[in-house]
Amino acid sequence: MKRNLFVYAAFVFAICLLALPSMATAQASKPSFLKPATLNAKAPDIYQVNVNTTQGTFVLEINRSWAPLGADRFYNLVVSGYFTDVAFFRAIDGFMVQFGIHGNPEVSKLWRPAKIKDDRVVQSNMTGYLTFATAGQHTRTTQMFINFSDNIRLDAMGFAPIGKVVKGMDIVNSLYTGYGEGAPRGRGPDQNRIQYEGNAYLKKSFPMLDYIKSMSLVKSKASKKR
Repeated sequence: MKRNLFVYAAFVFAICLLALPSMATAQASKPSFLKPATLNAKAPDIYQVNVNTTQGTFVLEINRSWAPLGADRFYNLVVSGYFTDVAFFRAIDGFMVQFGIHGNPEVSKLWRPAKIKDDRVVQSNMTGYLTFATAGQHTRTTQMFINFSDNIRLDAMGFAPIGKVVKGMDIVNSLYTGYGEGAPRGRGPDQNRIQYEGNAYLKKSFPMLDYIKSMSLVKSKASKKR
């Protein structure tokens, strides 16, 4: 009996050893938001994302035909786990709610130069539509916003929506907006300080802000059957 147990244990140990190289390969190939230059995967034509927040979960549907470069960037950010404990740092009633600066300043430093070119504006900035924020031509990195209302004036300014909220807009509308516009125009957080001080600054000075806990791709029915 003891001999059989020993043989079985040795067999299991050998199987584990054989699996180690493939496990290491899988780990090494896992997308990492710490390496922006490697995150170049092409997104599906249409994909959905669960956004788990401090107020609850809502669902985004991204359409690559609307803005392919933006859809690809968002996809890579999601699958690499970038959106973890990321603040909705700028929320203005009747306008929009903005997010995307990482809570770790060292991560923000990595992404500041990782700019993508502009997409042509195909869809309008309607209520619930998701769009990349910019600081001028071809400057999109990780910051995005969801429109609280129809902001059609943004279309002519080059803001190209990549998708929209398809479930849970009530959750989006419940995100904290009490701080209003950011400094220096308002009493909300200073974006430069978020970049260089991260969540330590936000959680100390703006404790009422809501956060993205995590984002994940919604599994299609086809993948569930597998």
